[in-house]
Amino acid sequence: METLKEKKTEAKKPTSKKISGAEAIIHCLLAEGVDLIYGYPGGAIMPVYDELYKFQDKLTHILTRHEQGATHAAQGYARVSGRVGVAIATSGPGATNLVTGLADAQIDSTPMVCITGQVPRHLLGSDAFQETDIIGISTPVTKWNHQITKASEIPEVMAKAFYIAKSGRPGPVLIDITKNAQFDELDFVYEKCTGVRSYNPVPKPDMKAIEAAAELINIAKKPYIVWGQGIILGQAEKELTALIEKAGIPAAWTIMGESAIPTSHPLNVGMVGMHGNYGPNVLTNECDLLLAIGMRFDDRVTGSLDTYAKQAKVVHFEIDPAEINKNVTADVAVLGDSKETLALLLPLINENNHEAWHNEFKKKYQIEFDQVIKNDIHPTKEGLTMGEVIEEINIASKNKAVIVTDVGQHQMVACRYAKFEDSKSNITSGGLGTMGFALPAAIGAKMGAMDREVVAIIGDGGYQMTIQELGVIFQHQVPVKIVVLNNDHLGMVRQWQELFFERRYASTVMTNPDFVKIAEGYHIEAKRVSERKDLKATIQEMIASDKPYFLEVKVEKEDNVFPMIPSGASVSDIRLK
Repeated sequence: METLKEKKTEAKKPTSKKISGAEAIIHCLLAEGVDLIYGYPGGAIMPVYDELYKFQDKLTHILTRHEQGATHAAQGYARVSGRVGVAIATSGPGATNLVTGLADAQIDSTPMVCITGQVPRHLLGSDAFQETDIIGISTPVTKWNHQITKASEIPEVMAKAFYIAKSGRPGPVLIDITKNAQFDELDFVYEKCTGVRSYNPVPKPDMKAIEAAAELINIAKKPYIVWGQGIILGQAEKELTALIEKAGIPAAWTIMGESAIPTSHPLNVGMVGMHGNYGPNVLTNECDLLLAIGMRFDDRVTGSLDTYAKQAKVVHFEIDPAEINKNVTADVAVLGDSKETLALLLPLINENNHEAWHNEFKKKYQIEFDQVIKNDIHPTKEGLTMGEVIEEINIASKNKAVIVTDVGQHQMVACRYAKFEDSKSNITSGGLGTMGFALPAAIGAKMGAMDREVVAIIGDGGYQMTIQELGVIFQHQVPVKIVVLNNDHLGMVRQWQELFFERRYASTVMTNPDFVKIAEGYHIEAKRVSERKDLKATIQEMIASDKPYFLEVKVEKEDNVFPMIPSGASVSDIRLK
């Protein structure tokens, strides 16, 4: 006789049905809550696209104009929504075109699953048409990858892919699926992955380390926090705010951590790094305690490691053990998820204000304002500056916009001067520095947060690397706002040539097309501004529009970004001019 216990066990078993591998992939995506993917079809992935056609009511596919655009769009979607971005491509060149986006997502810890088609199993290794070893190619730039050659492998591998992509320190995963596995049938059963042997994505907090960190904070006279994207990924914005307010600690951010705390917060002292604020950089070498939270001591943040914060005790809060002592030796390492570890730390912290120490940051800010900021956002010269454009966008959007930047001078200016009230508002290519990132990433960001204003800030160089993605904006009427700051140069490279290569402008001058006409060719409303008298009204018109909008702003050709720490120099050697 069947027992009640056996009945309950039976009821919990997932039901199975016989379907093709291609259909199984779609069911896996739906089971993971995916409703939007970006991609480009081709022969080796065609069975999956045939199934996508049948599931259009449940799963939206956005045809990008290039596979790289698919990865950046998936990144933008993931960074704003907090969900896993998904991109899909065929074999060979389709797969290799994903590599830049994979590398970008890997170094910036963006959760993404990429699916590629592959030649049939029996042709692997034969140099068949459009066969490329994408597993070998992508291994260094993915958190995990795997090739599926049998249909029966699909459910387990797909579940594992999503788990790895979003757990712990997030990152990109690539799944390569042979064509025979897409056609063959399997008994489909799907169970979400909840763990992988030997993979410990979130280290258990060590209370002794947390207590040691609290002791250092409580005795410090000049404590200083530098936070990174780990705060945003860990959803620890409230915990970080509570810490800095309770202990009265000045706090600065890396560009990947920007927007976790409102720009207006009185203890938010600005940006660190090569083009960061004067005080946060210089005072790194004057603090007696440096709290690094969810950041990895990138070389663009530290400058010369030989002189970086040598006088300070260092406490490193980090989810990834590989980052501990990699660049900067920590006196105390607090492993774990930032939301959890900061919550455990808070009760152990004494209330304080460190007013005199905070005043040092205010004094340094005034120096920077008088020598740099004032001239950037309220210029007296005739030509338009990038800084004043960003300031007008702040005003028109009431500091509520998601700003998506490309890479170059405009990126550093936007990160310096954009004002944010909400987290997940600064979307940029940080670690890889990928030109061409912004336009497709802005498309993904808007689709991930349709209720938010999304403004892409792009240079004339990077814009032309993925300009074809205007087709996606036109076809789907994605209401993103595109601002191209055009100085007719590859501006950041030109700045280095001016400062360090005696103004030898080798291959940095650009003869650009009529960007307004190109946008109009895609039926996108477009305008050009070259005079200050037209700037404010045009930006207000752009922000007020509920449709896609393109704005080209002609800015100064030789307008440099300062402050600046020369490559390899100490953070104390930051230049104001």
